[in-house]
Amino acid sequence: MSSLLTPGLRVLLADDQAVLRQGLKTVLRQEGFEIVGEASDGHTAIKMCRTLQPAIAILDVGMPLLNGIDAAREIHKFCPRTKIILLTMHTEELYVLASLRAGISGYVLKNGAFSNLLEAIKAVSKGEIYLSSGISGTIVQAYLSNAAPASDPLSLRERQVLQLIAEGKSMKEAGSVLGISARTAETHRGRIMQKLNIFNIAGLVRYALRNGFIAEKAEDSQNRKISAKHSNHRRHKRA
Repeated sequence: MSSLLTPGLRVLLADDQAVLRQGLKTVLRQEGFEIVGEASDGHTAIKMCRTLQPAIAILDVGMPLLNGIDAAREIHKFCPRTKIILLTMHTEELYVLASLRAGISGYVLKNGAFSNLLEAIKAVSKGEIYLSSGISGTIVQAYLSNAAPASDPLSLRERQVLQLIAEGKSMKEAGSVLGISARTAETHRGRIMQKLNIFNIAGLVRYALRNGFIAEKAEDSQNRKISAKHSNHRRHKRA
């Protein structure tokens, strides 16, 4: 397999699971790749790609702070020569079409063999699109037919703020992550609620989950935080 791949190809890895990153790094180095950087969230992945300009960026879809699809969209914009491969458990049309429209070159399912990732690297290095065999052919046809995507009511900044809200970040924390003030983050939150006609945090979390902003684990974490806040509120009222 390795003889078919470009030796010394510069690769960036982005996944919030350190164990998975270490495993990928070990095997890819054995195959002759140069791992130029590692990131654990989408924002860091974008910054590292802009600085390092890797040939390949391998991104997990369900990263914190900024998901892999939105990170891919930004990397494709600012680093057009970098080929992007997404690693994911999702086979749903929502994720696959959004990823292709974001500019990715490879979509690899995590439950597949590691050889699938090597095949993806080989394909995207030649300018081809690689999709794991578990992806429905009807989804591919929908993309190839150039059917117009459903319009997204949110701007990129609003999508970023929504993901951070869904992950349980306060507006101060969201502002710090995005380099904006808490007041500006609150303004974005207000616009998000108006555009989506959703006026509570639990509803925003459900919207974020349905539309691929966060994975189940982030929703569970947020739900635990909401439940804890309600429990504390009830205890205070009894006191």
